[in-house]
Amino acid sequence: MKALKPLFMSGKEVLPLVEGGKGIAVSNGQSAGAWAAAGGIGTFSGVNADSYDENGNPIEQVYHTRTRRERHHELIAYGIKGGISQARIAHEVSNGNGRLHVNVLWEMGGAEEILEGILEGAKGLVHGVTCGAGMPYRVAEIAVRHGVHYYPIVSSARAFRALWLRAYNKFPSNLGGVVYEDPWLAGGHNGLSNSEDPQRPEDPYPRVAALRQMMNSFGLTETPIVMAGGVWWLEEWDHWLDNPEIGAIAFQFGTRPLLTQESPISDAWKQKLLTLKAGDVYLNKFSPTGFYSSAVRNPFLEDLRLRSERQVPFATEPVGELTEEFAIGPRGRPVYLTAADKAHAEGWVAAGYGQALKTPDTTLVFVTPESARAILKDQVDCMGCLSACAFSNWSQNEEGTTGRRADPRSFCIQKTLQNISHSDDCEHQLMFAGHNAYRFAQDPWYANGFVPTVKELVDRIVTGK
Repeated sequence: MKALKPLFMSGKEVLPLVEGGKGIAVSNGQSAGAWAAAGGIGTFSGVNADSYDENGNPIEQVYHTRTRRERHHELIAYGIKGGISQARIAHEVSNGNGRLHVNVLWEMGGAEEILEGILEGAKGLVHGVTCGAGMPYRVAEIAVRHGVHYYPIVSSARAFRALWLRAYNKFPSNLGGVVYEDPWLAGGHNGLSNSEDPQRPEDPYPRVAALRQMMNSFGLTETPIVMAGGVWWLEEWDHWLDNPEIGAIAFQFGTRPLLTQESPISDAWKQKLLTLKAGDVYLNKFSPTGFYSSAVRNPFLEDLRLRSERQVPFATEPVGELTEEFAIGPRGRPVYLTAADKAHAEGWVAAGYGQALKTPDTTLVFVTPESARAILKDQVDCMGCLSACAFSNWSQNEEGTTGRRADPRSFCIQKTLQNISHSDDCEHQLMFAGHNAYRFAQDPWYANGFVPTVKELVDRIVTGK
């Protein structure tokens, strides 16, 4: 493999190796600080990060107020306090080496206020901001105001062009790099456009080459691109190094740092990663954000898949083929289904899925009474963790709602990500992962359950093998 050359990023020469940010306490100050200490760029999450009590125990994020709007303000306060805590830990662990970035999602609830609060409260400790999950036009302005660099996360040259022309061209000197996050390979939320087929992955090389060509046309010839998603052994990416079509390139690792000694995830989660097979990571569209996301197939995702399959269109009055009366709800109110769908519905009810829940798309999904109660409770308990949520119909706009019916085909993402981050349950919660996670089981380096330190992982990555 060609020699891996350091890059000047966020004001310092570093290894071109970036820890990918993972939300809800999964990439924290310990893991980010260790990655920076090894000479790369460590990234802690600014998404509902943990803060700690006087004994060093994580403070459970409990919401005490009654309304969604009030709980939303509590969530913002938790996010700022947690982000500052993680920045301080990362700074101490890094011992002045590498660089430290905070990762935020533009579509998270209170994104701007939380980012401002973290950068103000951790002044001088954070060197860059990575931001995706939406079109973060204002992240450049915020970064410049706090004297840090910004790294937008995009999945196409077209997305970066829109960001540059609308906002970033005003702040070119603070643009530290552009993260290309492959929508078919990366873990977590993915930036697939309506014109792209989730079942037909595209080669990232021509997409990144197009991004470089676009950046060059804007005079950003020296600005690095960070390749995120699908990177395992760097020797497989040797043709990207010293390649004028690609230019300055760094590589981001999001899934591999999960399986390190500094990683805060549970031992059960780490052991699960060592057992995955090809195809076990599932690109799905159940997220309440409306984005596709990549997560490990488990009973949690299977329940969502089957829930959507137990679904039929309905009408409140007979129309077209929807002529068969069917009673729903405790009062037995009639709706109208096709004859075939009525037979399906009766079968689901007989199998125990007796609760019919309405969706925003004028369909019914059939769930157990227990599941219906849990769905309703989660919707009522919404704390506004997203700027807009399909599951609860929360929006942080003045009205406090998306204006659409809450969608029972989705789930409370805050609840499940908090649960998996702070428990051993990785079967009945959402477990994000990149599509190459199956390589843990195939890579001989992890034989016999070996779990490296972050420093050992970074040193291994540098070898290319």
